[in-house]
Amino acid sequence: MSHFKAPPKKQLGQHFLADRGVIAQILLAIDPRPGERLVEIGPGQGAITLPLLRQHHSLTVIEFDRDLITPLAISAEGLGDLTIIHKDVLQVDFGKLAGDERIRLVGNLPYNISTPILFHVLEHAEGIVDMHFMLQKEVVERMVARPSTPDYGRLSVMLQVRFAMTKLFNVGPGAFRPPPKVESALVRLVPLPEKPDWDEVLLERIVREAFSARRKTLRNALALSAPDYEQLGIDPMLRPENLSAADYVRVARQVSGRPTSRSSVRSGA
Repeated sequence: MSHFKAPPKKQLGQHFLADRGVIAQILLAIDPRPGERLVEIGPGQGAITLPLLRQHHSLTVIEFDRDLITPLAISAEGLGDLTIIHKDVLQVDFGKLAGDERIRLVGNLPYNISTPILFHVLEHAEGIVDMHFMLQKEVVERMVARPSTPDYGRLSVMLQVRFAMTKLFNVGPGAFRPPPKVESALVRLVPLPEKPDWDEVLLERIVREAFSARRKTLRNALALSAPDYEQLGIDPMLRPENLSAADYVRVARQVSGRPTSRSSVRSGA
């Protein structure tokens, strides 16, 4: 019996997953193992929460909508150990939540704040094993886009420097209640083993500046000198979308005065 009476709230971007086949696919993709710490962002009415709790027996969820908390707790009774954090996910310190052991994140993210959530978890990548997120298909395609393609941009670069990402499968609007006006997709993000040895604030600024003028050449989009481009082995007549994420890291190192290596040039790849 469902304990959820309140309708989805449009202002919170709520579209509750309802298709059991899609839910089964998500659980198969997550494949939780004993001893792992699972954290779900935005459990909503428990479509993923309850079957995941039945399978794994321990789960922490982060829910902003106060009206969903009590029904979720009641529905989860007897299924396992459910910890509910009533908080805005953008205010959650995932590093502190992880503590001494890394966590696995899962969630059907609110599409109206999905990009801010992605940049927020990016700050805590070292405390995360992996992430499985349902997002707007268009956003997922931007995340996994390769250089020199229309979807490649700031989001692609900033996530690709820290994560290996795989688009797993598409999900149609009919899988949700109410149906969104867009297609959705499930994406897996796994933090790369290499820890950042670059200035992340500087990198973010460089990438933002570059893609704010993406139709310009690099010579006109970035404040680099001719010797900089020569040392980097990058053609200044390329456009921002032609550089790989690794190239942008090398540009950030160059700007900050750190050594670079011509052997890692992948411009226009």
